[in-house]
Amino acid sequence: MHASLIQIAVDQDEPVKTRRERVAELVRAERDADLVVLPELWTVGAFAYESFAAEAEPLDGPTHEAMAAAARDAGVWLHAGSVVEAAGDDLYNTSLVYGPDGTRAAAYRKIHRFGFDRGEAVMMAAGEELVTVPLPGLTLGVATCYDLRFPELFRGLVDAGAQALVVPAGWPARRRAHWTLLAQARAVENQAYVLACGTAGTHAGVEQAGHSIVVDPWGEVLAEAGPDEEVLRVELDPEKVTATREQFPALKDRVLGLPRPPRHG
Repeated sequence: MHASLIQIAVDQDEPVKTRRERVAELVRAERDADLVVLPELWTVGAFAYESFAAEAEPLDGPTHEAMAAAARDAGVWLHAGSVVEAAGDDLYNTSLVYGPDGTRAAAYRKIHRFGFDRGEAVMMAAGEELVTVPLPGLTLGVATCYDLRFPELFRGLVDAGAQALVVPAGWPARRRAHWTLLAQARAVENQAYVLACGTAGTHAGVEQAGHSIVVDPWGEVLAEAGPDEEVLRVELDPEKVTATREQFPALKDRVLGLPRPPRHG
């Protein structure tokens, strides 16, 4: 399976409509891929809190229309990163996944909101559901940015059948070391691919880490971007997940967090 991660530079001087159109063309250019992944909140910027309400859109809003068309034109599975979703009186940080025919296959509302009682943590509602997406030969588990710090979420995705964990993000440069470390840790502990796609540039005064990364089920880094806008292209082998879990069956030795077997006698 060919995967492309598009590390988008988010510049607040670029109008959202212009960036949306530009990114749609970047997706169309990856027509040789099977899966394309975009970052978190690339339309507005993950730290541009003051713009969240103004740029919020329904699930069938302009980003949906642009990304559905781009996925269909390229004939790819597209994880379109996330948008600020307007749902009644609530806002959500919602990831969107599309099939090669342009149909929306899944939407994931970010469960762990960042901000420590500020920003996203108070402006957005929390999602509640884990989301997996079965692709031909490989099941994706969907998470977003700050979720990366909560291993129980990823273990739940693996229990639901995930073989590759996709993490769009708007991760700050000052914590870049955590980004790389956590991406590798989630891959090793879950014996799954991790595709972590971040943003480049600086928005709302926050320099972005860039350095999108793809890690295999053994923890080896297959590809890593630099700090600027870039496309990572990698080959994923679904059989490597199966082989890793069979050759080093650590997941079978889990004890905590599992239902206890019934006692007899």
